[in-house]
Amino acid sequence: MDAMEYSSDEDSDISESEISEYKDKPYEQLRSGKLKVKGPNGTLRCPFCAGKKKQDYKYKDLLQHSSGVAKGSANRSAIQKANHLALALYLEKELASEADQTQRLTPPKPVVKDEKPEDLYVWPWTGVVANIVLGQPKDGDDLLDSGYWLKKFSKYKPLEVHAFFNEGEKVAGAVVYFNKDWNGFGNATDFEKWFLSDCHGKEHWNARKQQPGSSIYGWCARSDDYESQGPVGEFLRKRGQLKTVSDIVQEAAQSKNIVVANLASKIDMTNENLDELRYKYNEDALSLSRMLDEKDRLHNAFVDESRRMQNMSRANVQRILDEQEKLNYELESKKKKLDSWRKELNKREAVTERERQKLDEDKKKNDERNNSLQLASAEQKKADESVLRLVEEQKREKKDALDKILHLEKQLNAKQKVEMEIEELKGKLEVMKHIGDQDDDAVQKKIKDMEEELKEKQEELEGLENMNQTLIIKERQSNDELQDARKELIKGLSEMLAGPSHIGIKRMGDLDQKPFLNACKSKFSLEEAQVQAFTMCSQWQENLKDPEWHPFQVIEREGKTVEIINEEDEKLRNLKEEWGLEIHNCVVKALKEVNEYNPSGRYVIAELWNLKEDRKATLKEVIAFILKNIRTLKRKR
Repeated sequence: MDAMEYSSDEDSDISESEISEYKDKPYEQLRSGKLKVKGPNGTLRCPFCAGKKKQDYKYKDLLQHSSGVAKGSANRSAIQKANHLALALYLEKELASEADQTQRLTPPKPVVKDEKPEDLYVWPWTGVVANIVLGQPKDGDDLLDSGYWLKKFSKYKPLEVHAFFNEGEKVAGAVVYFNKDWNGFGNATDFEKWFLSDCHGKEHWNARKQQPGSSIYGWCARSDDYESQGPVGEFLRKRGQLKTVSDIVQEAAQSKNIVVANLASKIDMTNENLDELRYKYNEDALSLSRMLDEKDRLHNAFVDESRRMQNMSRANVQRILDEQEKLNYELESKKKKLDSWRKELNKREAVTERERQKLDEDKKKNDERNNSLQLASAEQKKADESVLRLVEEQKREKKDALDKILHLEKQLNAKQKVEMEIEELKGKLEVMKHIGDQDDDAVQKKIKDMEEELKEKQEELEGLENMNQTLIIKERQSNDELQDARKELIKGLSEMLAGPSHIGIKRMGDLDQKPFLNACKSKFSLEEAQVQAFTMCSQWQENLKDPEWHPFQVIEREGKTVEIINEEDEKLRNLKEEWGLEIHNCVVKALKEVNEYNPSGRYVIAELWNLKEDRKATLKEVIAFILKNIRTLKRKR
């Protein structure tokens, strides 16, 4: 059984408290050989990480990997922790003999002839130059210049030179610094050998100190130089340390071991991050698939609801037509009844003059009633034609609007689906680039195919956006037609409204004078209050029309930007402080209406309004109100 087969066990996860119990099952499979850890070539691998690029571990690295996963992060499931805990236990008990015998890297020791074990060097590697004889002032300046000595000792590659002299004396000394590495140590040793070969080393200087002559002496700085009195000793103690060669070798080895351990830790962390990215990608892909399924379900529910609403509208239209047919039948029955009465009156024509006069009066009344009925019939016919025309127009507008909404919904779904596919392809492409081998032709070909597919999806998205723009333009035209229909209804409804009703016409942005009158009554007499209220209301109505005054601020609410009244506006704040909350709220309400219905022109416009619910009336409500009024007029006639 390999890792691919074993991964099917992860379909059902376990709780954190069951990890220690569950580890026994994979541990027995490791011991029995069903799960392979050691390969045929002697390499070690993790049988629970099939998708991981690295499959060849050393014993120490595999033990570190399994222990790290067993301790676990938030992205690791409990079953993965249990599996890796069993692997760590198996490595410690069954494969302890495979532990690597790590060879510590020991830096090469420099070859130093006649080096005493107890010698302490000044580190960083330092050379001392003594008996610098100062001559004329010009020559003295050159000998004290660090550039002169850097050039003189250039073949030993010094880093810097510091010269020291005591005032009143013509002899100076210098300190020469070399690199801190072993090359610097070799250069410092060659520097000392050069002076020794010329019999001007440290031993020669100690022997000839009383009569050194004019030549310079040089050697590598050691403990006696470090502890000596004078400017050279003080400078060495300030800048350097005393160390043996073995101490420096041990420090270098420790430093390299720390670097190697840090690099190994970083490699494991990088592998863990790659695993987490892969799991995150799988979760996102599953979430995206579920989201697409949910969108399809919502779309189907929307289509079903739209069909149900269309059927209800068709049934309402049929009911209205049936009522009209019933009214027509009743009118025809009454006409026939009146005709029969007229015939009966003609038959009963009396012989006497009195009866004739009475008969003439009845006939006259009958004719007047007949004329009224004919006029009512004509009005009924006109009303029927108007109702049928409005019903047909409403039916056509609803059908067109519904078709456009469905088409826009399909286009939007297609566009969103293509965008999601593009994002999914981008995610897959990024993962392939992160985990793919640049030298693997198959991987490179897969990446190239995915890039071509991504380009096709982007071209498809561009086409959908163009089509969506065309549909948006058509939708705007339909909205313009609906606005024209509302304007015509406003004109017709203005002539029809004669008394209180729940449907009416509201002037949006028009100030109500009642709050102003109430506020002025508390400060002025009744007659003066009316004048002041009218003046104040007119003044604030002009303020509403002023395009320079825009007391709004933009905020973000539920992911959308909205405009709200700026309560810190100076005009509104002064109005509230001087005249109270009622007038302030009246002006704020008118401001919101102007900003919603006519923000550019800022003048008052008429709007169909549901007075009962204090909101904008729909076309359906207005048409129903008109039909109801027509039936009321017929009953009155």
